[in-house]
Amino acid sequence: MYRGRLERDLNGWAAKGLLDPAIVPTLLADYDQRESAFSLGRVLMAMAALLIGGAVVLLIAANWEAIPRVARLVGIVALIWSAYLNAAYWKSRNSPRLSEASLVAGLLFFGGGIALVGQMYHLSGDSTEAAIVWFIGAVLTAVLFRSSAATAVCGFLAFVVAGTEWSESFALRNNLLLWLMPAMAAVVIGLVRFTGAGRTRHLAYLLMVCWVLILYGRHEAPLTALVVAAAGGVCYLLAALPASPLYRLARNAGAAPSFYSFLLLMMGLLLLHFDVEGLLEQVVLGVATLVAAIAGLFLSGRDNGAVRYLAYAAFAAETLYLSSETLGTILGTSGFFMISGLVVALVAWVVVRLERRFSARSGVAEAGR
Repeated sequence: MYRGRLERDLNGWAAKGLLDPAIVPTLLADYDQRESAFSLGRVLMAMAALLIGGAVVLLIAANWEAIPRVARLVGIVALIWSAYLNAAYWKSRNSPRLSEASLVAGLLFFGGGIALVGQMYHLSGDSTEAAIVWFIGAVLTAVLFRSSAATAVCGFLAFVVAGTEWSESFALRNNLLLWLMPAMAAVVIGLVRFTGAGRTRHLAYLLMVCWVLILYGRHEAPLTALVVAAAGGVCYLLAALPASPLYRLARNAGAAPSFYSFLLLMMGLLLLHFDVEGLLEQVVLGVATLVAAIAGLFLSGRDNGAVRYLAYAAFAAETLYLSSETLGTILGTSGFFMISGLVVALVAWVVVRLERRFSARSGVAEAGR
């Protein structure tokens, strides 16, 4: 998607005389050679590794009782080591895709081996401990091979660990998740910076969003929701305000810091909607939500599409909510639909005007460079 848009932009600039047409193929070739560029081959390799690894694990599990115990243990270890040695071989031959696919298969063998050995020797412990061992193994693999694919596996395994711990009792047993989830998110972020797996950082951010929801479930109260909204608002201002000391750092990190902090703000305001009851409190909260959405459009609307669309959705939903809670109860169902239609039309008109203004500002900014 981005590659096609980049090609159209480069060709458009070349047609306007802003860029030498002969440079366009060179720039596109340089983009295609980057590891961060999307590669269908890399995705298919990872899928093949997952399918082959799953097939091997299922084949062993299906014939588990017929295999001698020593042969089981030796076979599991051999599968894991063969995958890692294969990854090292392809890495030395400068074939990163095959190396990454081998690592994914090796991590799958490692996870299956933990489960099968635990069942075979009746080892004490629970599913959470096994998932943590699997996560630690994936972390060591990502560090040793400096692998972006292993880093992505770590991101997914962090959710496996959290989900396994939660499903044990559907509660916060010994408050393990309260410190384990931030710790795993920090580890994944560190691996992202070490291996260059930029897209995987979203898994760490989403893990922290889930952590906030668990915190709210643990201390469900209006004050907790208010703290979530306040924390999101402060983080968003630190990331989006040009006068902020962290503004340049947040900009270098891309659109993620502004978006996820804005998401946290909106999530806190949404949780507050479930706690307030009086009409006056609902109106005040609704106005605060509209102001926050407009602030998001004003601060990040031009450069951050994720914040922009989230602000659009929040503004439209909150406007409809206020209409249903105030005018809808007075005018009845038909009146509410009429008001809702007018509100949606107004929001659509505002969105069109804002999009045109953002496009115009982007054009002026590009011309001034």
